[in-house]
Amino acid sequence: MKKQDKIIEILKKRGNKLLSQPKVDIEFIQGDNVDKILAKKVNSIYSNLNKYSYLFVLGCVMDRQMRSEKSWMIPYNVTEWLHIKQFDDFLAFSEDDFIDLFLKKKLHRFNKEMAKNFYQAIQLIHTKYKDKAFLIWKGNLRSATIVLRFLEFRGVGIKIATMAANILSREYKISMKDRICIDISPDVHIKTVFKRLGFLSDNPSAEEVIYKARELNPEYPGIFDFSVFEIGKKWCRASNPLCKKCYLNKYCPKIID
Repeated sequence: MKKQDKIIEILKKRGNKLLSQPKVDIEFIQGDNVDKILAKKVNSIYSNLNKYSYLFVLGCVMDRQMRSEKSWMIPYNVTEWLHIKQFDDFLAFSEDDFIDLFLKKKLHRFNKEMAKNFYQAIQLIHTKYKDKAFLIWKGNLRSATIVLRFLEFRGVGIKIATMAANILSREYKISMKDRICIDISPDVHIKTVFKRLGFLSDNPSAEEVIYKARELNPEYPGIFDFSVFEIGKKWCRASNPLCKKCYLNKYCPKIID
């Protein structure tokens, strides 16, 4: 077996293991610099998808161009500051209220724009899904339907929409008819790893990453998403990569600039 084929086999095995393991508590908030007690509390809330599905959707909408743990704290912080106990409570606040809050608390890199996205997400959940965000994915739907529904939210592109569908399938164990439209999320970590593994040339575009994953595993391209991201974040760093600690070290061609 060629080394590249072995790499693909290992990554698919890792992805299938994550997909088949029992549901565990979500850990969106993690890292060395986070308050462990607060992280445990917030992760516990996100783990209760039945009750807090709207917070999951808002977290996805906020997860853009900043550290993910900070993005996922935004919905929780907003509920604390505005004394939100249930979804209906959001409806008492206007778009300007959210803009003022985002600017005052400096919640995001793009406060005014993301405040608008936050408000519009609330309105879409209210009008289209009757205040029940879980209706976005309920009913053993096709993956394309779920991705398309996330794309309807202001500010959400294909990267976040497929990420949301992937988390629902992999972490929350939401039943879907297929996973063919759940792509890999082509962030900087995944681009770096794909390039160093020899899957793609230098500086691959997001589209190249997506189509390479589709080529490698067309029935579920996103199967590589978490394992490749994990490698990029933990070991395959932009500078001074920790190759010896990576489980692909034996097979990786290490195409490093």
